[in-house]
Amino acid sequence: MRFFTAGESHGPCLTAIIEGLPAGLKIDLEYVNQDLARRQQGYGRGGRMKIERDTAEVLSGIRFGETLGSPVTLAIKNKDWENWGTKMAAFGEPAGEKVLEARPGHADLTGTLKYQRNDIRDILERASARETAARVAVGAVAKQLLEKIGIQIVSHVTAIGGVAINEVIDYRTIQEKKNNSDLSCINPEVEVKMKEAIQQAKQQGDTLGGIFEVAALHVFPGLGSHVQWDRRLDTRLAALMMSIPAIKGVEFGAGFAYATLPGSQAHDEIFYDKQRGYYRRTNRAGGIEGGMSNGETVIARAVMKPIPTLMKPLASVDIVSKQPVKASTERSDVCAVTAAAVVGEAMMAIGLTQILLEQFSRDSIVDLTDAVQQYRRRIAAK
Repeated sequence: MRFFTAGESHGPCLTAIIEGLPAGLKIDLEYVNQDLARRQQGYGRGGRMKIERDTAEVLSGIRFGETLGSPVTLAIKNKDWENWGTKMAAFGEPAGEKVLEARPGHADLTGTLKYQRNDIRDILERASARETAARVAVGAVAKQLLEKIGIQIVSHVTAIGGVAINEVIDYRTIQEKKNNSDLSCINPEVEVKMKEAIQQAKQQGDTLGGIFEVAALHVFPGLGSHVQWDRRLDTRLAALMMSIPAIKGVEFGAGFAYATLPGSQAHDEIFYDKQRGYYRRTNRAGGIEGGMSNGETVIARAVMKPIPTLMKPLASVDIVSKQPVKASTERSDVCAVTAAAVVGEAMMAIGLTQILLEQFSRDSIVDLTDAVQQYRRRIAAK
């Protein structure tokens, strides 16, 4: 399975094409729209979220609620296009002021140099995190396929602006614990402090980053492979997570904490029970050993840098005059870690689905579920 997205932040719409889905997969469009709505939520979001109410429209590949095996096309209309039709027109004379003040930390300057543009808007429109709405729609489809074979994806925010939770996580209860949270945080007391940090940053014209965690529950052993670098599960998932705008680091399980642990405390001891089969009492590996899922919960953690659009902009240079200026100020968020967690769910789901469809029969959903069930029976008998 592969996917592509297209569209600009203030263009007519975002589009996603998914190729390689098995036929016969029932798709709930409301499920997709709920994930799109979740991506728009979160304390610290900006004015754009008050304009857009993202919903997906199916343009191909689904008939009477089931995939056909042909490419699925999803479109998400940009309501703000009404205000940008002249400035973002595909044809005609250029309109609107050029953006010339590159933002530190953004694609602005490098993009204009690489693609030989004289208006930063030609770059920032596509480099915008608005593009991730299309990925969330793709991920919501992938989640529905994974749920057919019993895999569930959840996420939560663990830190914002240095305020962090510090507790043992029961990933089975994350969804329930964060239901009433504006920040997808499972600890209400910590969330209050996170909100205070966001509010303070807003008053100072600043932005905040943070950390989110994505977990895949009920993943059976053997997804991925040790035999080639690009077939490793952690390789694939790390690349997908790192592709999310503003993500600067990814770790699995104990991650960077391994640097401080001796081997005797770093690895997950193996046990066996007739009912459970092989199992581990710890999960420092984050559910991945030797590039393959090991039957434990797959846990990925990602750090998001602060958004580079500041209301008190940093020093920059005008790309035409080369004179010192303050960076441009597009409408933006103070903190979008909660939204990034939803995108993280999507990328985790896409990665697991891609590997699943590479390893098992995939022309029809019946063939896929039968093949997975047979594989589960085989490894359970070992």
